[in-house]
Amino acid sequence: MTILLSDPRVAAVPVLDSREALVALDPSFGPARALVRQGVATRLATAQTLLSGGLRLRVVEGHRTVADQQAIINRYSAEVCADRPGISPGDLHELVSRFVAPVEVAPHVAGAAVDLTLVDAQGREVDMGTPVDATPERSGGACYTAAVGISPFARSHRRLLSTVLTWSGLVNYPTEWWHWSYGDRYWALATGADAALYGPVELSAGP
Repeated sequence: MTILLSDPRVAAVPVLDSREALVALDPSFGPARALVRQGVATRLATAQTLLSGGLRLRVVEGHRTVADQQAIINRYSAEVCADRPGISPGDLHELVSRFVAPVEVAPHVAGAAVDLTLVDAQGREVDMGTPVDATPERSGGACYTAAVGISPFARSHRRLLSTVLTWSGLVNYPTEWWHWSYGDRYWALATGADAALYGPVELSAGP
């Protein structure tokens, strides 16, 4: 059963913030130069070395401010409400959290998460089944990591992405094939860690 980020068990995980700095990923991860905690950057570098055949990780997004996270929640909530007139607040919260984490537990706000894909030797994105950030509604559920209605190539690429990132210590949010994290509350719950290593962090934070 998929555990959503809105699950009370996620919020119940304690945070013992390591105070690691936010660092910019080097250009080998793409032009975004996303900001992530140092521990995340180290594990992404390890995952990069496990790829072959010219394939590389391209990180689209890392750290988000609280304001950015809330804006994404607001936009997606409006989309869900438009598709489901009269939806209850509780159901809306659960449906939105399939795709966007509540601010208080959001891995991106902690600098613990990345949205990423695979590119080939020419820098072209390979077939992953959907674009990054495709919503469940717009993709017909194909954004789910284990979705079955995608091409064999996309399934193979998702399997490869999962293999190198899992081996490197990151965990996936199963409703979004592109979302991987390390050190946040969701990671702690998924791995059985006693506490999260990273809580919400501001851009000016340091070790």
